[in-house]
Amino acid sequence: MNNSALVITDNAKKKIENLLAKSKSKCFFRIEVKGGGCSGFKYEFSVDDKNDQNDIFFETVIIDKASLEFIKGSTLDYSNELIGEAFKIVNPQAKASCGCGNSFSV
Repeated sequence: MNNSALVITDNAKKKIENLLAKSKSKCFFRIEVKGGGCSGFKYEFSVDDKNDQNDIFFETVIIDKASLEFIKGSTLDYSNELIGEAFKIVNPQAKASCGCGNSFSV
């Protein structure tokens, strides 16, 4: 798949590398889109040691094909601000999102 389907910022890459180095047994950073949250869909981030035929690879990031449809063209970033630190997805497909940025609608 074309890597332009997901852009990963340098800040996100560094944080993912740190997470995977600390976990030792986990090889991938997984992004999933699931139903729920205050806007209809929510992003879930985890470290994983498994992948299957429905996963698409973006370096050490994996996304299942169904989730990728919701976040195509997005940017994965990691911000460390005074109010907290978190992975953020800037999603051009989202019509609305909640204040925390983890929930969206299309």
